[in-house]
Amino acid sequence: MNNPDQLRELFRMQQALNARIGVHTDTLTEEEKTKWILNYCRAMGQELAELTDSVPWKWWAKYQKFDEQNARVEVVDLFHFLISMAQVLGMSADDVFAAYVKKNEVNFKRQETGYTAKDHGDSKHI
Repeated sequence: MNNPDQLRELFRMQQALNARIGVHTDTLTEEEKTKWILNYCRAMGQELAELTDSVPWKWWAKYQKFDEQNARVEVVDLFHFLISMAQVLGMSADDVFAAYVKKNEVNFKRQETGYTAKDHGDSKHI
């Protein structure tokens, strides 16, 4: 799939799934936004734990194997919640793309300068 609208399609699909579940991210109150951001953060934490369990991280356990197929599923699960969180914050696929491009530029500049000190203002324009 080499379609330039892939990110937009993911956002459309996630909005439809959220609506099916009963979460309408475009009409949430401030209180509901807080609730759903926390819900999605917790869900992503769980998905990260499941992703961690897909790799042999227990150095003392010899029985573990890398489960790449499950790791891929967990990454996709993270995208579901991350897109939902962006939608709660009122971000479209275009907004996320534009912010990513700007933040990527900041990260490159940080690497070029050695990133020896935190600059709290270098991301304010994003």
